[in-house]
Amino acid sequence: MEITFRKLPDDLHEIVVRDREGPDVRLPPRPTGPTVPHDLVHAVVESALGIDDGFWGATARGATFEGFERVEPGRHRRSGLKVLRRGGDAVMAAELSVNWAYRVWRGLPTEGRGTGRPPLSPERLALATAPLDAAAARWYDVPEGGALVWRWGTDGR
Repeated sequence: MEITFRKLPDDLHEIVVRDREGPDVRLPPRPTGPTVPHDLVHAVVESALGIDDGFWGATARGATFEGFERVEPGRHRRSGLKVLRRGGDAVMAAELSVNWAYRVWRGLPTEGRGTGRPPLSPERLALATAPLDAAAARWYDVPEGGALVWRWGTDGR
């Protein structure tokens, strides 16, 4: 599967996903945030940790998430929801791991009220955060209007 993160003006980005089970989809423009697109963080951390059943693994298998729309107009299909229903717990577990790794990488609080127990061991955390520097450098090097292409299953492994 190929995930294209296109850098847009005004600190926005959009995503196009091709070569997955099911139709090609896109995520319309949205704020990038303080560092890199959140979904790029998912690609990096899930790849580094070998998480094949998280957000991007489910997307590769045809899952559809809120906000994604088909690249080519066509009939509405609910099969993507079935994929998500079957693997929803794994997707949520990946979300917790990715968010934890991102917090540590950014130097955000990981202790105190509302943070809970770490979902990653120190060893897994090191595996997850190390590639974020390289991905951030790749993103920063993308000119406005340009794109970073992430190949799910090969990049970051």
